[in-house]
Amino acid sequence: MIVRSEGMKIPWMNLINCIVLVVFCYSIEVCNGQDYGGGDEAVKAAPPPAQENCDGVFVTYAFDNREREYPFVKNVTAQAWAFTSMLTVINTGLFELKSWKVQIGFQHNEVLISTEGAVAMGGDGFPVKTGKNGTVLAGFPQSDLKTAIETAGDFTQMAAQVKIKGTQFGVPAKATPMPKSINLINDGYKCPAPKKFKTFMQMCCKKDPKFKPKNTSIKFMERQNGDLSFTYDVLSAFENKYQAQVTIDNISPLGRLDRWNLTWEWMRNEFIYSMKGAYTHKKDPSECIYGPQGQYYKDFDFSVVMNCQKKPVISDLPPEMENNDKLGKLPFCCKNGALLPTTMNGTKARSIFQMEVFKLPPDMNRTALYPPQNWNIVGRVNPSYKCGPPIRVDPTGFPDPNKIGITLNAVASWQITCNITRPQPKQAKCCVSFSAFYTDSVVPCNTCACGCEQPSKCDGNGKALPLPAQALLVPFQDREKLAKEWNRIKHLGSMPKKLPCPDNCGVSINWHLESNYKTGWTARMTLFNWGNDAFVDWFTAVQMKKNIGDGYENVYSFNGTKLPQRSNTIFMQGLKGLTYLVGQVNGTNPNKDPKVPGKQQSVISFLKKNTPNANIEGGDGFPSKVIFNGEECALPPNIPKSHAAFKSQVGLLPAVLLALLTFLLLTEQFH
Repeated sequence: MIVRSEGMKIPWMNLINCIVLVVFCYSIEVCNGQDYGGGDEAVKAAPPPAQENCDGVFVTYAFDNREREYPFVKNVTAQAWAFTSMLTVINTGLFELKSWKVQIGFQHNEVLISTEGAVAMGGDGFPVKTGKNGTVLAGFPQSDLKTAIETAGDFTQMAAQVKIKGTQFGVPAKATPMPKSINLINDGYKCPAPKKFKTFMQMCCKKDPKFKPKNTSIKFMERQNGDLSFTYDVLSAFENKYQAQVTIDNISPLGRLDRWNLTWEWMRNEFIYSMKGAYTHKKDPSECIYGPQGQYYKDFDFSVVMNCQKKPVISDLPPEMENNDKLGKLPFCCKNGALLPTTMNGTKARSIFQMEVFKLPPDMNRTALYPPQNWNIVGRVNPSYKCGPPIRVDPTGFPDPNKIGITLNAVASWQITCNITRPQPKQAKCCVSFSAFYTDSVVPCNTCACGCEQPSKCDGNGKALPLPAQALLVPFQDREKLAKEWNRIKHLGSMPKKLPCPDNCGVSINWHLESNYKTGWTARMTLFNWGNDAFVDWFTAVQMKKNIGDGYENVYSFNGTKLPQRSNTIFMQGLKGLTYLVGQVNGTNPNKDPKVPGKQQSVISFLKKNTPNANIEGGDGFPSKVIFNGEECALPPNIPKSHAAFKSQVGLLPAVLLALLTFLLLTEQFH
């Protein structure tokens, strides 16, 4: 018997809902697939469709953030911003990508401060000014990207992520500063224009089916061609150190280095224990003692260490050290830093030195070998070189010293290729002036062609003033009076209140058009050395316009020849006994006479048989490029003006006036 209280009501609907909910919960099954780990790990996000569909190399650039930097200014173009971004390179194809390189078209005057996972090509190290064409980043330490097939999809081996940190200018506060473009510049790949979004851009680069590698049998990358080449060979390897040899080859027929200074950057705290065939400019053991080197090698005697700098400066030894048992006795060493072109001396186109390098953790095994980065080399009145990153190449083979016939290979080899760059305006090391038989004035070197020393006292952007021929033998600081007097005598117009600055070049060259006749023409070339030191084994090269070089006949006081690989270029050097271009010396009376430059000159003759249409006085008789000791010299913007056209017009004027007067008289007579 159930007694039911009238004041109590059971909520049947709520009870039914609870029962249904419990039954539904028991019916739910959680599926973990084959995840036997219990399902605690987060599920990886799927890659974007563009990456999934890429059969090649997938490259992305993603902008992260930026903050305004000091000083705070109102001018938007002058305000600096600190920014961070991420470059990602993923090998999604079937072929291993060796020594990857990506060009980023920065367009906001960026200055790169650091790049984790890559180095900037150029050899200067950070900070890096990107310039108008952006910059190229090369992978380091992971320079090669393997495929997913050979790594079972290991992202750490098939992809590289580069964290970029830098400063940029001229970006409004609400804008998103993105580069113009990105591009994979490895040989054998073709890239479309990147797809751009607000904060990132991406592209898929694929193998070029028409590209055929020159050598398919090599294990690593093939050796590159350039104007200058370094080879970094590891000759022997141990757990904590290795023996390395550096070979410098001058490949360009017009490249040259004198008293070279080589620099690079150690990226993993290495230091140079000893060296043969070269030396470092600084020996300071404190940099090792107070650095990570001293913390690891606690009982090491760093007083005998050659160099502990992160960026050492290395130079060649003088010839007298060539047979030194401790420092010399290496082939191609000890030439006082001279690297001549093969067109002059093939045996002096190579330089070699060796060194013993100590390593630090985590590289304490035989196979952990990393070459230094950011290679750069400079010399005295030599071309400027831009060097790429080290690329792994097949080990260099060396002849067996026992002459049995066995080839000895290096443990590992890297190549660094450098190319000559044109000097920037006002940064040349030599300059050229033009003169001709048909005018008295010399078109001098450009204002500040080799830089401005005191621009406050003169006009660094002013046009150089015409000069008399004798002014070429007078130092820059003494030409002002000659320029003013010449301007007065020749009635060349009003003089500027602030005179233009001198060219400030240590070497100047005058090209004088000496004669022009029916069957040929001649020019006279004069070299001036305004420095105190002589140039040993000097050379100069002249590149003519159009096909004018085909008419080259002879050089009379120099040893001259036309380069076979550059048919329009004439290569000249001193005759035997005249290979020294001496420095400047005191005048006859040092108390009142200016110093006199060292000089040499020669006449060069050309025939018109092969160049009948050449306009010699109109510009074809003047070179388009002049090189001294490998350095491209600054050319004046104008050539000497010919008065032939003016004279023909003046000569025609009396005849026109006579005809007009005759016509008027006849007309008057008929009236």
